[in-house]
Amino acid sequence: MKVALIPFRKNLVIRMDNIRFVLIVTFAMLVFMLQQAWQLDYGPKPEVAAIADPVAVNTKEDLPSATGASAGTETAEQNTAAVPLATASSANVITVKTDVLALQIDLQGGTIQNLDLLNYPVEKSNTVVDKLREMVGLSVAEKNTAPVRLFDSSQEKLFVAQSGLIADSGFAAAPSHHTVFKNEQTSYDLKEGQDSLAVPLTWTDNNGLTITKLFTFKRGSYDITLEQKVKNDSGKPWSGRQYSQLLRVPDTSSKGGMLTGGMRAYAGGVIYTEKEKYQKISYDDMADENLDVATKGGWTAMIQHYFASAWIPPADQENHFYTKTLNDGRYVIGTYSPVVTVNANSDVQFVAQLFAGPKIQPMMEKIAPGLELTVDYSFLTFIGKPIYWLLNQIHDAAGNWGVAIIGVTLCIKLLFFPLSQSSYKSMAKMRKIQPRLKELQERFADDRPRFNTEMMALYKKEKVNPLGGCLPILIQIPVFMCLYWVLSETVEFRQAPFMLWIQDLSIQDPFYVLPVIMGITMKIQQGLNPAPIDPIQAKVMKMFPIVFTIFFLFFPAGLVLYWVVNNTLSIIQQSYITKQIAKTA
Repeated sequence: MKVALIPFRKNLVIRMDNIRFVLIVTFAMLVFMLQQAWQLDYGPKPEVAAIADPVAVNTKEDLPSATGASAGTETAEQNTAAVPLATASSANVITVKTDVLALQIDLQGGTIQNLDLLNYPVEKSNTVVDKLREMVGLSVAEKNTAPVRLFDSSQEKLFVAQSGLIADSGFAAAPSHHTVFKNEQTSYDLKEGQDSLAVPLTWTDNNGLTITKLFTFKRGSYDITLEQKVKNDSGKPWSGRQYSQLLRVPDTSSKGGMLTGGMRAYAGGVIYTEKEKYQKISYDDMADENLDVATKGGWTAMIQHYFASAWIPPADQENHFYTKTLNDGRYVIGTYSPVVTVNANSDVQFVAQLFAGPKIQPMMEKIAPGLELTVDYSFLTFIGKPIYWLLNQIHDAAGNWGVAIIGVTLCIKLLFFPLSQSSYKSMAKMRKIQPRLKELQERFADDRPRFNTEMMALYKKEKVNPLGGCLPILIQIPVFMCLYWVLSETVEFRQAPFMLWIQDLSIQDPFYVLPVIMGITMKIQQGLNPAPIDPIQAKVMKMFPIVFTIFFLFFPAGLVLYWVVNNTLSIIQQSYITKQIAKTA
């Protein structure tokens, strides 16, 4: 038995000698992959080819199918009130403006389009950075300070929120999102002191059926309430249901969802059901098969970087979720309600909510269960959400997201202090016995098995754990990845200033100061660690501060700030422990 253990121990020593080097190489590869993913999100995007007029191809193919609502029902095309294309002018729109939204409602169908998020400019006007660039002789690029446009009616960026009614088989046709409504005003503005704004649209057929589509906007809210009131004066019952859907052409940068390895933020369709909870329905999934799911409550959505749009039907009814793939690369995801019968000389009101805005988790949690999950932290959500919560708590107290990052770094350091302390003690002891290890290496240069045996004996005698130095790297890998996701997906960090030249924590340092400081701190910390015995590994390790600095040049400033603070705290802690160990020599 003892003889069998000898080669195992020898191999174990070799693995322990190399594992820290392997971990650092793996971490470097991870950093490189994350940097590549970041560039895909923020780098130049290819131009999108123009598509054909989305309405002229087929005005009914984007309607939900009526199958599944009740036995014997016909298709939606046969039970919706159509309008000839010649009379449906897209120029006939209503403009609506609140304190946070500016949008258009097309009278053809009451479709919401060209929705701008007034508090979220495309690019931040940064006078501090611009002045600093001028001082050092660098050019100042023009900024696009227009608000982010979430819904867009242009052909190449088509993204709209549609809604309507579908009549049950044998009943009078109902207005869909292709039907022209009427309204007396052309613009609505939320006035000072006004908490809500109502925009009504009406449609009446020749048989006494009147539909009033009412959009309600609230101050400071990205939640839009849709009410479709069916008033039946036809003298006979009417039966039908409501549908609401999102139609879009995906950006080339978002089409296809996540990168290999899941390191890029997801963009595409998502649903939330009572049974399966949060599910991603990518554009490829929609192209492969139409979604057909029934659930109580839930919601359907299209999400993208920082922003989301979701139709939320009533939580107390069974809703049916569907997807459709249309011509010219258009995709539809939506929901329709159960069939409701409106008796003669009575009325019924259908209700739904539309969320269109930034993915602010505390706000979304109040709107619908699971809506905050549209902030995609990938497979590390269970770590990312606590980190986000802690960042929020510190930000509420400090009022600065950069200070919040520093605070979270301190908290993480305190949380893992016992492990780090043990690790740094092990590395200090390793550094202390480094001359003796080199002596053994020289003595048994031609006898590797004997060297491994003597090295293991020395570790045992000095009570040194050669794997102890790997703990900080192992701890930092998931935390680093989580912070990457939190900083890249959390809209609160978008254009959030820290201090001095760092006026946007979500993008790279404009002057690359933080990455250089990070490289310096990494070099200092490396000097406190025992050098690898293998001379080739030692040379490669010396290159890592330079390699990491190059990678970090293009990372968001917030992530580099975390790394600088983490390295600085590690240097202080490790220097103190190393001195204490040296005193006992």
